[in-house]
Amino acid sequence: MLDNPVKPILDALCQHIYFDDRQVERVWVEKFEPDKVFQFSSPSPILTHAIEADKPLVYVRVSDNPTEDLV
Repeated sequence: MLDNPVKPILDALCQHIYFDDRQVERVWVEKFEPDKVFQFSSPSPILTHAIEADKPLVYVRVSDNPTEDLV
C-alpha cells in the first residue's frame, strides 16, 4: 500500500521539524516505479547522491509554503 510508509515518516519528523503532526496540512505521496524516471528540476548534491544510489528511495520535502510547486 502506498500509504503504509507515511505515518512512520511523519512520526519520525515530529519534534524535529514540527511539534505535533496536527500541524501538517498537506501530505503528497507518489510512488515511482524503478523503470520510470522522475526528473527533479534542481536536486541538491545530497538528493543527487540518493537518486544515483541503489533503490528504494524515500524522498521527503518539508515546506512552510502551502502554494509551493511540488514538481
